[in-house]
Amino acid sequence: MDFYARTLIDYAVVALGMAIAMFVVFQVLVRLGMKREAATGYALILPWLLGFIIWTAYPILASLYYSFTNYNVFQPPKWVGLDNYIKWLTNDRSFWPSLRLTLLYGLISLPIGLALSLGVAMLLARNVRGVGVWRTLYYLPAVIPAVATILLWRWLLGSEGLVNQILSPVYNLIGMDKPSWFVDERYALPGLIIMSLWGVFGANTVILLAGLKNIPTHLYEAVELDGGGAWAKFRHITLPMVSPTLFYTLVLGMIAAVKTFEPGIFIKLNSLTTGTFLQVLVYGNAFAGGNSRMGYASALGWIMLVIIMVLTLLVFRSSALWVYYEGERK
Repeated sequence: MDFYARTLIDYAVVALGMAIAMFVVFQVLVRLGMKREAATGYALILPWLLGFIIWTAYPILASLYYSFTNYNVFQPPKWVGLDNYIKWLTNDRSFWPSLRLTLLYGLISLPIGLALSLGVAMLLARNVRGVGVWRTLYYLPAVIPAVATILLWRWLLGSEGLVNQILSPVYNLIGMDKPSWFVDERYALPGLIIMSLWGVFGANTVILLAGLKNIPTHLYEAVELDGGGAWAKFRHITLPMVSPTLFYTLVLGMIAAVKTFEPGIFIKLNSLTTGTFLQVLVYGNAFAGGNSRMGYASALGWIMLVIIMVLTLLVFRSSALWVYYEGERK
C-alpha cells in the first residue's frame, strides 16, 4: 500500500503543480495586456505544451546532437562530427541491403495494399442487408495485436507450415522444393509482402470507406443516364472523387513502410544478405545485445527522416497529376 500511496501522492503533487503553473501563466498574460479569453486558452494548453517540449521536442533535438557523437548512455557523449553518418553509408555492410529491403517492401506492398483496401471498401460501401456486421468482421483482423499476427504468419509460411503443405502438390508438379520463407533470401521479400496484406482489413479500408460514402450519388446517376457502366463509374467518378483519400492513405502508408519494425523483430532475417528493416537496425544498435550505440543509432534515425522527407516530397509534387479536389480551380 505504501507504494500505491506514494504514487498517488506524486500524481497529486504533479497535478497541483500544473494547476499552479496554469494559474501563474494566466495572470502573467493578463498583466501583459492579453485578453482574458486568449490568456485562458494559452493557460489551458500549457500541459500539452510542456508535454510536447519535454517528451517530443527535446528528444528530437537530443537525438540530432547525439547523432554527431559517440554516446553509449553510460559515458558522456564525445563529439565525432559526421563519422556516424559516414560509417552508415560506407562501412556498415547491413545498411544497403536493409535499405533495399525496406524500400522494395514499401514500393510493392503499399500499392497492392491500397488497391485491395479500395476494393474491400467498395464492397463494404454497398447497401446490403447486414452490412454493419460485415464491416465489423472485415475490421476484426486490425484489432489483433501485431505480435500475434506476425507469429501466426511465421507459422503459416514456415518450411513445414500450412501454406507449404497446401501447395506441396503444386510444388511437386512443377519440380520445385518447398520454399523456405523468411530464410531463403529469394523468398524473404515475397513472404513479407504476403504477410503485409493482412493489413488490408484495417484502418485504410475504414478511411477509404468514409471517402466513398462522401461521393454524391447523383454523379453515378448522371453516368447511368449517359449509358455508362460499372467501369465508367469507377474510372470517371470513384477514382477522381476518392483520390484525396488515397493520397492521404498513401502518405501515411509510405511513412509506416519505412518505419516497419515488428516483422523484422519477430522474423529473423540475415541483415548482411537479405537485409532487415531500417527501424530494426536502429533498435539493434541502440538497445539489443548490450550495444548501446545511441549516437550511431540516432544517425540512422535521421537518415530515415531524410528518406521519408524525400519520398513525401515526391508524392506531394506528383499529387497535381492524379489528385482531384472538388471545386479546385486550375
